[in-house]
Order: sequence, then C-alpha cells, then structure tokens
Amino acid sequence: MSTLFQSQAPRPLADRLRPQSLAEVIGQDHLLGPEGPIGRMVATRQLASMILWGPPGCGKTTIARLLAQGTDLHFEPLSAVFSGVADLRRVFDAARKRREVGRGTLLFVDEIHRFNRAQQDAFLPYVEDGTVILVGATTENPSFELIGALLSRAQVFVLRRLDDAALETLLQRAERHLGHTLPLTPDGRAALRAMADGDGRFLLNLIEEIERLPREPLLGPQQLAAVVQRRAPLYDKKEEGHYNLISALHKSLRGSDTDAALYWLARMLAGGEDPIYILRRLARAAVEDIGLADPQALVQALAAWDAYDRLGSPEGELAVAQLVIYLASAPKSNAAYVALGEAQAMAQETGSLMPPLHILNAPTRLMRDLGYGRGYVYDHATEEGFSGQNYFPDGVPRRQFYRPGERGFERDIKKRLDYWDKLRQRETAAR
Repeated sequence: MSTLFQSQAPRPLADRLRPQSLAEVIGQDHLLGPEGPIGRMVATRQLASMILWGPPGCGKTTIARLLAQGTDLHFEPLSAVFSGVADLRRVFDAARKRREVGRGTLLFVDEIHRFNRAQQDAFLPYVEDGTVILVGATTENPSFELIGALLSRAQVFVLRRLDDAALETLLQRAERHLGHTLPLTPDGRAALRAMADGDGRFLLNLIEEIERLPREPLLGPQQLAAVVQRRAPLYDKKEEGHYNLISALHKSLRGSDTDAALYWLARMLAGGEDPIYILRRLARAAVEDIGLADPQALVQALAAWDAYDRLGSPEGELAVAQLVIYLASAPKSNAAYVALGEAQAMAQETGSLMPPLHILNAPTRLMRDLGYGRGYVYDHATEEGFSGQNYFPDGVPRRQFYRPGERGFERDIKKRLDYWDKLRQRETAAR
C-alpha cells in the first residue's frame, strides 16, 4: 500500500532527472571519463575508497550510487549529520555479514567532514580490511576536516562546479523531459544559468519554479530576477571559502590588479564577511606589500578603518573600496617585510650579544670607568649630521637587511642610504 502511494507522490525534477549511468553525469569527465581515475576503476571493477570533494549540486551523491550500481556492490547511504557511532556499528556488522557470503558494500557517507575524530577513527579497520568501500562526500577541504589516517586510506577526487556549458546541457535535458522550452529570452536563459552559480540541483529547482509560470511573455533577466530566487553565494566565513577569497583579494592587490581586487572584495561582502576582518588584512597588505614605496598606504588603511567604524555598513563599505583601489594602484615593495625577517633570523643566530659600549649611557661612575659611552660621537655635532659609527654588536660583521628598490618613495630612501653608506665607508677608512 505504501509503495503504491509512494509511486503516486510528486517527485522533484532533480530526482526525476537523476543520471542512470556515469556517462550521463555532467561536468565531471576529468574523473568519470574513460581516461579518468574513477572511470578506470569502474572499467576494471576494482573500486578503492575515495573522498569526493566538491561544491553542492555537482553530483557527489549520484556518482556514489552509480559506482555501487556499476560494480555490483550493496549501496549503503549514511548522513554524518544524522548518524552516530551506533549507526556506524550497525552498518559495519551488516557489511561484514554480506562479505561472508561474497557481497561487497559501498558505504556512502554524505557530509563526512561532520564526523568528529573519534567517529572517523571508527572507519579505519573496516576500510583497511575491505569490509566496506568508503565513498565520502564533502564540500570542505579534506586536508583540514578529515584525519590523516583516513586520508591515507582513501583517494581524494576534486569535483568541479558546473560551468556554463554544463548548466546549459542540464537545462536542455530538463526541457526535453518537460516536452517544451522554457519561456526565456536568450539573455534570460543566460541569467538563469548565472543564478544557479554552478549548482546543478539548484538550477533544476529554478526550472521547476519557471515551469509553473505562464508560457508568455518570455522572461528576460530583470523579469526572471523578480519571480525566482537567486542562489546565495557559496561562502562560509569560518571555512575554506573564507581563506580562499581573502587570499585572492590580497594577491590581486599585490599584483596591482585593481579590478580583480574589487571583484574579490565584492564577493566577500556579498557573502556576509565582516568588513573589519577585510580591513585588518588590507592594513597588513599596506605594510607587507607596499611599505615605504608609498608611506601613505598605511595612513590610508587606518583612515578607511576609522571611516568604516564611524559610518558602518553599507555606507562605510565605500571607504573599504576606496582603500582597495588605493592599495592596488600604489607602487609595491616588500623590502621592509624582508628586512624584518632577515633581522629576526640574525637575532636568533647571535643570541644575547651586548650593544657596543660607546652607544650605551653611563649614568654611574662605575659604568663610566668600565667604558660605557666612551668614544660616542653625537651625530648632530658633525658637519653632515652623520657620524658613521658602528651600532652593531662588537665583533659582528655589518649586515644589510633593508634593500629599497627603485619604486615610489623608496627611490628617495635608497639615495639617502647610499649617501650615508659612502660616508660610513669614508669614516671607516679614516680611522
């Protein structure tokens, strides 16, 4: 009776169009094609445990089900969101019994990154001895979310977000199934694919919404946006997307690509990132990648930070955008960043060496008797305002850490340093 009712229940379009073979899976030919690693496994019917890492709606669950089907393995689906150790124990016991009668088990674990370390440890002996072929699905970077022991027993395959061509193929497949084209202008059709943002399942959900609308008039981008919901951008402020986008923003600044930097800023703001976090990174970029090539970069960073504090969102976001433009278009130098690193390395190497006695103050008679301050030359009392004395520890060769380039304001700094170096060499030769 329940089977009859289930057969009459409406099924989502995504379920009705679920691929029936690996050849029907869209956008993952690099893995599933004849020359792809998973395709070769299926061809030889020698499946290994694997982790499928990719964005939502790219086919991870479907691939796992078809792998079991294509290798005659029992398909055992499990969600890490709703399952615990008791569920795992039940699955492993059943898999062991199947193995005793010659039947293998493909255990598919959706959202596998949600299992804690102890739960992930529970997989190890059963994956190791082949009781189950584990296929885990995750949207998060396995390097951060899965234990090393599990990763060493499973291959990680990266699934791609569906590109525009793949989404168009899926759109055409849905129209064939429905028996007619959707009421969209060419621009509306492109806008629909853009709204899906690489998520095939979300595209099919949008198609179902449009299917309920009248066939006339045809919908352009604006009309489409008014009747269907755009997919929220993929962005988790605590996960890999957060670090990927801030890295893209920082490197675009370093590469002086103003437009790309503005794009990544817009992506982060659209994803709900805290602008204060962005401003902290921009202040770091001002000193790490621009430095003294444009000393105003740090001033501008702090001014934009202060402006955002005063204005808030969304008005203050314009100050952030203005800072991004300033930093991306500024001359670049990492000379100060490199200089600090080299100085820190030398400080580690040399330990607790005393400064030379001639640059130490001598507030007591004992210190004066010991030579503190003896021979110090007051720079302002010299003709050039520069004494050329040694300020490194005695016995330590002079090192050059800061090496300004010919960019921006550092060109002027370099001229001064070169001049002082000549005076220093003259003073050293005269002693």
